[in-house]
Amino acid sequence: MNAIDLVKAGFATSEAGQPGKFAEYLADDLVFAGPVPEPVGKREFIGIQTAMVAAMPDWKFNGKDFKQDGDKVTATFQITWTQTRELNLPMPGFPKVPASGKHVSLPQEGMTFTVKDGKISRIESAAVPGGGVMGVLAQLGVQLPHMA
Repeated sequence: MNAIDLVKAGFATSEAGQPGKFAEYLADDLVFAGPVPEPVGKREFIGIQTAMVAAMPDWKFNGKDFKQDGDKVTATFQITWTQTRELNLPMPGFPKVPASGKHVSLPQEGMTFTVKDGKISRIESAAVPGGGVMGVLAQLGVQLPHMA
């Protein structure tokens, strides 16, 4: 499987409601940076994905424009969903968010994936106003936690 197919397959498992299976596509020392207040590792990343998909079963990454250059894959994502269940992010200081029924669409975000030894070892997202986890909370009308 080439690097683009690996990235697409991993994200497809999360969209299919199997974020735990996504872990099989990730290196044990994965770093996820950009759309979260601080970079996180594999366990935390899977925890965030699990919480998001549990609260928003129609979660879609809507990836497009995949390109590969060596061990790097770039793509554009525009995440959409409807929050039909409680959102409980496994991150300190983030409140539980009751089901709202809100349909939300984040702005397009450029992402870069590093693939090594057949696994995704790094995921980086460009900082986009209104994007990432903070954009999710803002669009749900949640009082955002203060980040030091």
